[in-house]
Amino acid sequence: MAAVEEPKVVPITSTHGSRAEVRGGFGRLWSAAVVSRLGDALRGAALPLLAVSLTDSPLLVSLVTASGFLPWLLFGLLGGAVADRVDQRRAMWTVDVLRGALVAAFAAAVALGHATIGLLIALAFLLTTLQTLFDNAATALLPAVVPRDGLGRANARLMTGQQIAGAFLGAPLVPVLLAVGAAMPFAVDATTYLLAAALVATLRIPAPAREPRPAGRTLRQEMAQGLRALWRDGTLRALCVSTTLCNVAIGALIATLPLLVTGWLHGGHGGYAATLAAYGVGGVAGGLSAGRLVERFGPVRSILPVGVLQTACLVALGTVRELPVAVVALGLFGFSGMVWNVTQTTLMQQRAPEGMLGRISAAFRTLAVAGAPFGALAGGAAATAWGLNTPMLLASALLALAVLALLPAVDRAGHGTTSHTAL
Repeated sequence: MAAVEEPKVVPITSTHGSRAEVRGGFGRLWSAAVVSRLGDALRGAALPLLAVSLTDSPLLVSLVTASGFLPWLLFGLLGGAVADRVDQRRAMWTVDVLRGALVAAFAAAVALGHATIGLLIALAFLLTTLQTLFDNAATALLPAVVPRDGLGRANARLMTGQQIAGAFLGAPLVPVLLAVGAAMPFAVDATTYLLAAALVATLRIPAPAREPRPAGRTLRQEMAQGLRALWRDGTLRALCVSTTLCNVAIGALIATLPLLVTGWLHGGHGGYAATLAAYGVGGVAGGLSAGRLVERFGPVRSILPVGVLQTACLVALGTVRELPVAVVALGLFGFSGMVWNVTQTTLMQQRAPEGMLGRISAAFRTLAVAGAPFGALAGGAAATAWGLNTPMLLASALLALAVLALLPAVDRAGHGTTSHTAL
């Protein structure tokens, strides 16, 4: 890994009027993330429509979604270990070139009438497998582009830009592109991957400095080391347990929200669209606020109140049979969720030991993602057994447990017993 020249430093103004230093590559990294998210949104909206046109089997259609979770459980830890071994910038643009080629080939298959449901399942599985390396490398790369005290604002800007691109640009474009041809959303998605790869490849950052690995150490040993490091850090351990419980709750929410809105609330498709729009707007607002909250209160103290707010939102969804209440609750839920995501990522980046961020991030993601499918199944079972609103009450109970799981981390922050950096 050859070293490159140190990029110039570009100052930005913090929320308190002080000057924080952000290294020059953040604009390109932000652009790459937003462009890539736009393409993901196009593909994510078009894939289910294509799937239902290819098969009338609900099981096969659901397998397309399931194949997007499975690689994280199978390869998530491996992706983190590899991300800590390689030049993260190079890994990111290489993965995006591969993903661009895969989606371009799939677009050609659709255009030629050769798409099958099996091909859709294989595509979703391969793209997510590559994503396990890309996402962990991206998390590990950001501290090389942005100084530690600017990570909260940087993560907020990244996630806000991605939310805008996905919710407000990608979704409205899908009908327009489908009017041109069924292959167009996938062709545009392939183009966004290649553009993102070009942007990341032009980043000018020094190669990461790493201690030499002991002779004979295997990837399996390094994955285990990441899990141990995550578990030994009491703050990150509490956050991981809490986030896993949250994802079980969110799995139940996602799986049954259409039934709640169209059935229990009698909101129809228009009501469902309104709740999704409110969630998207809330997410953008949360992204715009998260950096300030992290800088003012610290990551742990920022995440606790939004967990309480999310719990209250789910209680309202499960008890108040009024569509306007559901719209407001989903907006606040989206706001809180974005603040949670920004702060948990920032906390990992601040606390991970040098050279281990990829593995710790992978361990965290793998454990957290595992909760979502179980939550979806539990939500469906609760709706079947006790009524369409009960998954929201189940989810609120899980979120309340998630908040309780955070309390040890808040106590450590209050007494200054942190391992790697002050909160």
